[in-house]
Amino acid sequence: MLPLTAENKRVAQLLLSTGTCPRCIFRFCGVDFHAPYKLPYKELLSELQKFLEAEEDELVSEVPNPPPKKIRLQEPEDRIDGMDSLSQNGEGKLSVTEDGSSSSKNSNLNVCNVCLGILQDFCEKEFIKKQSLSLGRNDIVQLKEAYKWITHPLFSEELGVPIDGKSLFEVSVVFAHPETVEDCHFLSAICPDCFKPAKNKQSVFTRMAVMKALNKIKEEDFRKQFPCPPDSPKAVCTVLEIECAHGAVFVAGRYNKYSRNLPQTPWIIDGERKLESSVEELISDHLLKVFKAESFNFSSSGREDVDVRTLGNGRPFAIELVNPHRVHFTSQEIKELQQKINNSSNKIQVRDLQLVTREAIGHMKEGEEEKTKTYSALIWTNKAIQRKDIEFLDDIKDLKIDQKTPLRVLHRRPLAVRTRIIHSMETRYVDEHHFRLSLKTQAGTYIKEFVHGDFGRTKPNIGSLMDVTADILELDVESQVVHFGKYLIKNSPPAHNKREGGNFCTWESSQYK
Repeated sequence: MLPLTAENKRVAQLLLSTGTCPRCIFRFCGVDFHAPYKLPYKELLSELQKFLEAEEDELVSEVPNPPPKKIRLQEPEDRIDGMDSLSQNGEGKLSVTEDGSSSSKNSNLNVCNVCLGILQDFCEKEFIKKQSLSLGRNDIVQLKEAYKWITHPLFSEELGVPIDGKSLFEVSVVFAHPETVEDCHFLSAICPDCFKPAKNKQSVFTRMAVMKALNKIKEEDFRKQFPCPPDSPKAVCTVLEIECAHGAVFVAGRYNKYSRNLPQTPWIIDGERKLESSVEELISDHLLKVFKAESFNFSSSGREDVDVRTLGNGRPFAIELVNPHRVHFTSQEIKELQQKINNSSNKIQVRDLQLVTREAIGHMKEGEEEKTKTYSALIWTNKAIQRKDIEFLDDIKDLKIDQKTPLRVLHRRPLAVRTRIIHSMETRYVDEHHFRLSLKTQAGTYIKEFVHGDFGRTKPNIGSLMDVTADILELDVESQVVHFGKYLIKNSPPAHNKREGGNFCTWESSQYK
C-alpha cells in the first residue's frame, strides 16, 4: 500500500504523465519516511498505477466530453497547459484507456525527468503550481535525503556494518550526466551577479548560486530557455568515483617557543622561503604521520613575532586533521606522541596534547579582548638612567594607551586606532642604559610599539613617559590567561622542563571525555 492519499492523486498522475519516477512523486507529495523509497522500481511503478486506477472514473469525468475510446491527456485538444514539452518519442506519458486503467508507456525504460538536476526539480514544482494543484505541503523531500534512504541499506549490507547518520566516516558517490551538465549555464547570462568566481570553487555553478538565480529570474525569461515540465533525458547518469573519507579530527594543546629565529607559521615572501621551519610544521609533521591525514589546518590563540619567545604556560593551539586514516588513540599513545614532538627539536615544547571537539576549537578564540597576557622585555635607553628614573613605572596601574596600526603590520591589518590597557608594570634595573620591564596587559597590545612609540603612533609610550628614546631588545611572552566559556581550564601537574617552569592547563568539555 503506497503512502499516498486521495489529495495526492492529481499531482501523482500529472507527474507520472510528464516522465517523473515514482520516488520523485513521493518526494513531491511529501512522503518523508524511508520504507517506500527502498522498494524496487518496478514494484513501485506497479503499485502507483494501481493507486491511480482506484478512482480513475473521477479523472475521466473531469475531462470535458471525453471520447468513448482511449484518450491521451497529452493530446492537444484536451492536454493540460504546459504539457506540450514532453519527450518526443512519447515515453513516460500516462494514458487513460477505455477500460479505465492507467499506464505509463515504456516507463520502466525511462530516465526520470526530475532527479538529475536543480533546474528540473525547480521547474517541475513550478509547473504543478501552474496547474492550480496543491503539493499538500511546502517542504518537498530533498533529493539527497531520498538518495540516502535508498542507498544506506545497500552500503550497510555490502560493508556489514549499521548505518549511522552522525558517523564521521563518509562515503561519497560522484555522478556525471553529460546530457544535462550545461542546463543551468544560461542563467549566468541573465543573472551574472549570481555567478562570481571564488578561490576554492572549481565552478561558479554551485547549488547556492543556481538557486539564487532561480529566485531572481523572470518567469518568461526562464521558460524561453528551459522546457516546463522538463524533458526526459535519453541516458542515465554514470558513477565517476566512490570516495571514502573520515571527518576531521581535532588535536589541541599548548606550545612553548624558545627560539628567537622561528616563525609561528611558514615565512614565505614572494614565493621565497625565509626560514627553514616554523612552530606549525614542527608540530603538525608528526601529527600528519601518526593520524595518516591528508592535510591539516593550524590555528592558535594569538601569535608571536619570529624573534619573540613564548614561555610560561604556553600558547593554546589547535590542529584540524583532514581525512585521517587513523582516529582511535589511547591516552598513553597521545602522551608518547607529545614526547616524540618534544624530542624532535629544542626550539619548541608541547604540553597538554589531547583530542578535542570542533566546538572546543571555536571557544579557543572567544573573548580575545578580555584575555590578559604577561610579558618580559629588555629595554634600551639613549640617555643614561639611574634606578630612581624607572621606579615610577611600578606605580602606574591600568594605563590606557591609543595605538594606531603599527607600520610593520600595516600591509596586513586595517588602519585603525585601538585603545588598550596596561594593567601593571614592574621594573628591574640592569645598567645605565638597560632595564627589565615586566608588563601585564590587555590581549592585543603591541608591546614593541608601547616601548619605542612607533614614531608617535602609540601614545603614551615608555619613551614619552621617561622622556627618553627607548627601544626593545628582547621580548618574551611569560603567560596567557585564557577563558574558554563552558570549557574549563584547570592546572595539570607540572612536567619536567629544563627551560621554564609554570602551570599547565587543559581543556575539559562535558561533551568529550
